[in-house]
Amino acid sequence: MLQKIVHRIKHEIPIWRGAALPGIALILIVIFIRLNGSLQVLEWMLLDTFLKMRPSEPVDKEVVIIGINETDIKEIGKYPIPDREIATLIEKIQSYKPIAIGLDLFKDIPVEPGSKELRQVFKNNKNIIGIEKLLNPGKISPPPNLSTEQVGFVDIISDKDGKYRRYLLATPNPDNVQEHKSSLSLRLAEAYLLAKKNITIDNGKHNPKAMRFGSTELPLFDSNSGGYVNTDSGGIRILMNFRNGKQRFRVLSLDDIKTDQVNPAWLQDKIVLIGMTATSAGDFFNTSAISDLELNGEIYGVEYHAHATSQIIHAVINGRPLLKTWSDNWEYLWIVTWGFSSIVIGRLTQSGWKNLFAVGAITICLVGVSYLLFICWGWWIPVAPVLLILVINGVGLSAFTFYRHDQALKFQIKERERTIEHTFTIIHNGPLQTLADALSYLRTQELPQEKLILQLERLNHEIRDIGEFMKTQALSDKHILRLGSGLILDLKNPINELFYEVYTSTLQRKDFKYLSAIRARTRCFEPIDDKYLNIEDKRELCHFLEESLCNVGKHALGAKRIQVIGKIHDECYSLSVKDNGCGIDSFSESKGTKQCKDLAQRLHGTFKRESVSPKGTLCELTWCLKKHKKNHLQINSVYKIVLSKLGM
Repeated sequence: MLQKIVHRIKHEIPIWRGAALPGIALILIVIFIRLNGSLQVLEWMLLDTFLKMRPSEPVDKEVVIIGINETDIKEIGKYPIPDREIATLIEKIQSYKPIAIGLDLFKDIPVEPGSKELRQVFKNNKNIIGIEKLLNPGKISPPPNLSTEQVGFVDIISDKDGKYRRYLLATPNPDNVQEHKSSLSLRLAEAYLLAKKNITIDNGKHNPKAMRFGSTELPLFDSNSGGYVNTDSGGIRILMNFRNGKQRFRVLSLDDIKTDQVNPAWLQDKIVLIGMTATSAGDFFNTSAISDLELNGEIYGVEYHAHATSQIIHAVINGRPLLKTWSDNWEYLWIVTWGFSSIVIGRLTQSGWKNLFAVGAITICLVGVSYLLFICWGWWIPVAPVLLILVINGVGLSAFTFYRHDQALKFQIKERERTIEHTFTIIHNGPLQTLADALSYLRTQELPQEKLILQLERLNHEIRDIGEFMKTQALSDKHILRLGSGLILDLKNPINELFYEVYTSTLQRKDFKYLSAIRARTRCFEPIDDKYLNIEDKRELCHFLEESLCNVGKHALGAKRIQVIGKIHDECYSLSVKDNGCGIDSFSESKGTKQCKDLAQRLHGTFKRESVSPKGTLCELTWCLKKHKKNHLQINSVYKIVLSKLGM
């Protein structure tokens, strides 16, 4: 058992050395491309697809959006919205006792009328969170009447494809690096969790630089998280795990609040975000991660902040997954492991369709497992580079390399089988005929001792000649054929000339007792263009003609006439041998008959051997020239590939 295993390993090592190297090279190339950042867009697209494919979630009742839409602007008759309208709106919302109000409108410059009223509202209500734009370009100051704890920045940084997938929670103040600023969503989540669950923010346990609410640590985004490569990771950032569904948040209009079309329970003890939902305001963010959007590929800025706030509070309260990634070491171990599995697939299947099926099944499993890890636990793992390796390596490179090796091995086996069959044919049409002739005379006791010795010496001579011929053929690149008569043919000659030489040489043999009785001989061989036949075809056809003529000499008792014809008709060629002997007396299939049928199958033709009226036997091979030429060209292309693999 151990010996078999060792033998198998020794057999596989050279195969893997030659066939696995291209696959390993591809793995290294894909890793290099990923390290270079060239796969980022593809990995982002898969991330968006996974987010969009998640099951729909119910409406988040803890975060409510008050969207000032086009209808509200028309009713007010002015844009930007005057401060008085905003002050009245906030006071009306405060009557419903929300936990926090996020005002996603810049109020650094008064918009009259009503600036005094708005300043007074800011002063009287400590649960209002205003906004500022902290980072360049286009810095915008916060409302002047709000304390630092009541201000959150709304800076959001896009990816290179112009879409938004991350959220900046906190960052140092560019004007004072000792001061740290918090985002609008972080301020709102802090206020909500403190009021609802008495949970405060703290440093992370696994990563001290991360943020933690109770036992929930927010996964920190770094420059190489997931599919990102060398991305700006300043401040504290997280990946966005957008809510999915047709209606993600309850959205009310300014007019709904003014006309009291509100259920008080919708706003009581909730987070309320006020922002623009009018397309004319231009406050959009590009995303492909959410299905059923009102705007194609875009969401309003106020909804983006609602998603960021929602994912924090629901991760803490309900355990909703936050998006997280593996370390670089684990990611590249994952890629390399799947890369080698694709090479193994190519080796095990060794068939185009089997390989395609195996790669398809494994791809489905890979995507399925990755999707389950994503929706159940929030793990974003490398899928794009693995799919790339599976497709190129599993279906293409390694599979083709193993296939070529397998084809080369099959070709070698086929060549050995052909050599054995060729050797047998030479022996069958030469020494075996001499031996059969001697045995026939011995059975009838008509062979004197001197003649027996002569026959045996002839047999010895023929066997030695065959041995010398096989050695010569193995060492020479000449395309030659040895007939049973001892005549050597050059297979590069036209086929009609070869047929004539086979015909003449075989009929002159003295070891066939029925050939000498033939008096009438008819032969005609029409030429065939060499483009329709290769060397092996010529070899097999010459063997066929020789075998057919030998059968006449062995079995055609009483034959006085023989007709050997090779002719073209209807783009087909027929080669026939017909005698007027005793006909077929046995219907058992001999070795020669089987070879003739195999030849007909290879030529995509037909073979028949039958008795004819009034007496005699017909042996005929017919094949279509053009059909065989097409097949011949296809075989030649494969033959050249195999020879290049074998270094021949």
